Amino acid sequence: MGTTSGQQILRLMFVGALATLAPAWLAAQQVDSGSNRGASEPVLMASLALPSAPVPHVGGGASPAAVVGVMPVVAVKAPTELPQEHRRFWDNENRLLFLAAGGMATADFFVTRSNLVDGGKELNPVTRIFAGSTPALACNFALEEAGVIAVSYMFHKTGHHKLERMTSFVNISASAGAVAYSASHH
Repeated sequence: MGTTSGQQILRLMFVGALATLAPAWLAAQQVDSGSNRGASEPVLMASLALPSAPVPHVGGGASPAAVVGVMPVVAVKAPTELPQEHRRFWDNENRLLFLAAGGMATADFFVTRSNLVDGGKELNPVTRIFAGSTPALACNFALEEAGVIAVSYMFHKTGHHKLERMTSFVNISASAGAVAYSASHH
């Protein structure tokens, strides 16, 4: 349903009233007192485009009145220092995470092997391929840990440091869940 010309005129009058009553608000002018900022701190200015009001059609062949959209200006303080990401892949946190992931993989191996010896069944379809022999099962868990380190390294090299750490956390959680399930169903 379209708007009538009466509604368009009311909108135009409302915009005009706002423009006369609050010109500083519409133009988003901000007076900078300078008291909160030192000379060395840069300030970025950002603007946000607002949708323009509909242009009403004036009857009788006259040209339509144009309503200009307003773009407010917002002061944004620039960060003075960027956070330092770790430069080395084998830092203490990664060593600890890989040690914990390896420990959980080892625990998963022993609990899984114990269940298989007692007649249990491997539920993971990928690991089930290696469940026939102890060396093959050990290689599966060792390759799993190597894969975690490789994916973590890929995230490190591409600058995704949170994902780099998250890879180990996900693997530790999955192995802990597998150990808990296997231990409770033994």
